[in-house]
Amino acid sequence: MSRTNYSSGAKWEDIVGYSRAVKIGNIVEVTGTVAVDDLSKLVGGNSAYEQTKFIIQKIEGVLQKAGASLKDVVRTRMFVTDISRWEEYGKAHGEFFKDIKPCTTMVEVSKLISPEYLIEIEATAIIN
Repeated sequence: MSRTNYSSGAKWEDIVGYSRAVKIGNIVEVTGTVAVDDLSKLVGGNSAYEQTKFIIQKIEGVLQKAGASLKDVVRTRMFVTDISRWEEYGKAHGEFFKDIKPCTTMVEVSKLISPEYLIEIEATAIIN
C-alpha cells in the first residue's frame, strides 16, 4: 500500500517530525490540529466555539487534499483545556458532524503546546 504525507508547513512539523495528515490505502489520519492560520496566528481568540469551528474547517481542507471529506470521518478526538466549556466545543462539532455522527472523545488536558489554544482535534477518516 502506498503512503502519502500531507504537510501544512507548520513550524512544528519538521521540529517534531510529523505530518498534518497521512493517507495509507483508504485510511486518512489527521494529526492534532489547533486553531492557527497559515501564518501561525491564533484564530477564534478565547472562544472555544470559534476555535473548534476553525479547526474542523482546517481538518476538512486536508481531508479534501487526501481525497476524503468530513462524511468519511469515523472518529474525532478533542483535547480541551477546560472541560466545563464542553457545550461550546460540542456546539461547533455538532454543526459539522450532527448527521455523520463519528465516534468521538473529549478529554481535558492540563495544557496544550501554547496557552492560547483551548482545543486540539485529531480525526480518522476511511474513504469508501
